[in-house]
Amino acid sequence: MRAKPGDRTKGLLQVGATVFPCALGRGGITVNKREGDGGTPLGPMRLLSGYFRRDHFAAGQTGLAMSAIAPDLGWCEVPDDRNYNRPVKIPYGASHERMKRDDRLYDACIVLDWNIRPRRRGRGSAIFFHLARPGFTPTQGCVAVTAQVMARLLPHLSSRTIMKVVR
Repeated sequence: MRAKPGDRTKGLLQVGATVFPCALGRGGITVNKREGDGGTPLGPMRLLSGYFRRDHFAAGQTGLAMSAIAPDLGWCEVPDDRNYNRPVKIPYGASHERMKRDDRLYDACIVLDWNIRPRRRGRGSAIFFHLARPGFTPTQGCVAVTAQVMARLLPHLSSRTIMKVVR
């Protein structure tokens, strides 16, 4: 995956010989990822597992462990919290993302291994591979594709899959 020439918030995701458009973070690709900077981290990230909205997206066959998104699923984004960059049950006392979103971005959402093990406070949380907004508007640091592209890719993804973000 690399930035589209001339637009640091849009990318080109290459899978074999096929290239798909994608959205990147509002901060473009960054070497020194920090919480809240909107940057998409440079480097390789393994696909760990995923979530999907059973009422909006059929996950189908995939080599990834996929879980249905429950209404109380959140993701903690507070660096000083003990559950920083981990799933949490909401309501939750610290700031968090709600995974069951009205905008449908997380109807299919794959967790990338950015800042998971080891977790370093303030180095970025909730870096996902998820669905894009119309027009591929920027993410908060994630990589996002259309629902059709995600459905096409899911059967080929596993926990051995690496997403490599390059410049």
